Amino acid sequence: MSAYTVRRRLSTSGLSARRTYIGPILAQRHGHQRTLWAQEHAAWDRIQWRSVVFSDESRFCIDPADGCVRIWRRSGERHQADCVREHDRWGGASLMM
Repeated sequence: MSAYTVRRRLSTSGLSARRTYIGPILAQRHGHQRTLWAQEHAAWDRIQWRSVVFSDESRFCIDPADGCVRIWRRSGERHQADCVREHDRWGGASLMM
């Protein structure tokens, strides 16, 4: 069976190849706190959101071999635990004392 056949069969099953979401390591309480924050701010209007600054970093790679890990998932499954590659932003403990 060729790689093309496998991709085609996965696609007909509703799966598509996507980059993994790289997010912070979250405990269950972190997820709960994020949910509470979202519920508290769900009714905000545009005027209230104008005072909030969102920042995001984007990476663009011209070379297709960027070493990016891809997974097969359905639309809407981005933040499910199986589809997230956890990342420790602060790098863990330091070797310097």
